[in-house]
Amino acid sequence: MKVVITGGTGQVGTLLARTLHRSGHDVVALGRHHVTAPWRIAPWDPTHLDGWPREIDGADVVVNLAGRSVNCRYTLANRREIFESRTTSVAAVGRAIAMAKRPPAVWLQASTATIYAHTYGPAHDEANGVIGGEEPDAPDTWKFSIDVATAWEHALEMADVGATRKVALRTAMVMSPDTGGIFDTLLALVRRGLGGTSGDGRQYLSWIHEADFVRALLWIIDRPALSGAINVASPGPLPNKVFMAELRRAWGTHVGLPAARWMLEIGARLMRTESELVLKSRRVVPGRLLRDGFVFTYPDWPAAARDLCRRWREGG
Repeated sequence: MKVVITGGTGQVGTLLARTLHRSGHDVVALGRHHVTAPWRIAPWDPTHLDGWPREIDGADVVVNLAGRSVNCRYTLANRREIFESRTTSVAAVGRAIAMAKRPPAVWLQASTATIYAHTYGPAHDEANGVIGGEEPDAPDTWKFSIDVATAWEHALEMADVGATRKVALRTAMVMSPDTGGIFDTLLALVRRGLGGTSGDGRQYLSWIHEADFVRALLWIIDRPALSGAINVASPGPLPNKVFMAELRRAWGTHVGLPAARWMLEIGARLMRTESELVLKSRRVVPGRLLRDGFVFTYPDWPAAARDLCRRWREGG
């Protein structure tokens, strides 16, 4: 296949491009910054349809991962950039597909598991999940994330791309041993003896191993009946307390200092980020993937954590 990944020079885009390239696919990553890679890198600017749309013309698949990182303080300026970077990129990709003489068969559009409401109760799947906008008591920063997620998916719905199949990937945290990813960040805490329980530890963490993330996307690409919103997450979300204990066990340490909620709020301010990333309970399961017969290589966190720790050590 020819696969075009817009926003493809970030951490998730790079691991997707790397895996697809190694499997023999023709990969083009479109990004704002030039990087060196074995696959082709091309510049893109979602505010101008110059040059880059020709990469989409004739492609088999487009994967749009573009969007400003949410790992920041939600100031007015950052909120505007987070929101606009997502909706603008979706609109730009939609226009490029509509312009194509040979449009792609499928458009995989990044979304997020954060679209669902904070819960300690039953897990959210696509059929029964509660969208966070229906949660009246959510903090302002949490409501902002929900607004972004729903606007992201609305922009995809509004894109008129003819016969091109559209899929919204409600993706959980993608765990890989790459530098700068969420697993690397969590493991850094464990290695320093700080990887204990966050807050009361009841909040669920939804995740997916990088191998299953790529396999799930290929599964969706190969099945024309799959469209709309799909949860891309492992079937085994865990409470923070259990999740971090299993990560410490996989690394081989028993020491993990806990952090009370007030400590997390202070730490988030010092690190110029938001405590929502740690405290919101994201309990999401892949209902549609499981019903369609997808089998996870890493359905449970302990085995996934052992594999990721081993590979992190090998890579240094």
